[in-house]
Amino acid sequence: MIVLIDYGVGNLYSVAKATAYVGGDVKISSAAEDIKRAEKIILPGVGAFGDCMKNLEATGLIPTIKQEISAGKPILGICVGMQILFAGSEESPNVDGLKIFGGNVRKICADNLKIPHMGWNAVAIRNSQCVMRNLFKDIKDNSYFYFVHSYHAVPDDKNIIAATTTYGEEVTAAVEFENIFATQFHPEKSGDVGLQVLKNFLDA
Repeated sequence: MIVLIDYGVGNLYSVAKATAYVGGDVKISSAAEDIKRAEKIILPGVGAFGDCMKNLEATGLIPTIKQEISAGKPILGICVGMQILFAGSEESPNVDGLKIFGGNVRKICADNLKIPHMGWNAVAIRNSQCVMRNLFKDIKDNSYFYFVHSYHAVPDDKNIIAATTTYGEEVTAAVEFENIFATQFHPEKSGDVGLQVLKNFLDA
């Protein structure tokens, strides 16, 4: 069972539908017991960093999520669900993230380009190991994925960056570390390559 965490933010049904399409047994839930029983968990997120963390804290699920990640359960963060894995964000300076990864989320520096960054961008697979395993298996380098965001994660450990895109500057598009996976782009809105990312997460 794949549990898609419901904490009041994110495109839950489109993510659930896409994950089910590639073979996932998906359950949308805000129950700690479901998260504990799940084989894998997906953490979505849209909107502001601070609002996402406020909603997540209100569910009381943060200790359970951290415990399951520490125990080695695979997790996929999507969009702001990726950003909140980090320590904090310039968008909400006084709000702590989950601190799964060191580093912060910063506003994209893109002179003369519209912010938020919204649309299709080529994604460069940075970590060659990711081509053979996990998120980017069977996906060609520089494939196009769909983004909607104004901020991006800047990890302390650059080795966890699995892929980047360029929008005014180099932007973190995906991270991978052991059982933790996350994408700034929306795989559920990214056509066949996005579906492949979800399938690769199910297979990881």
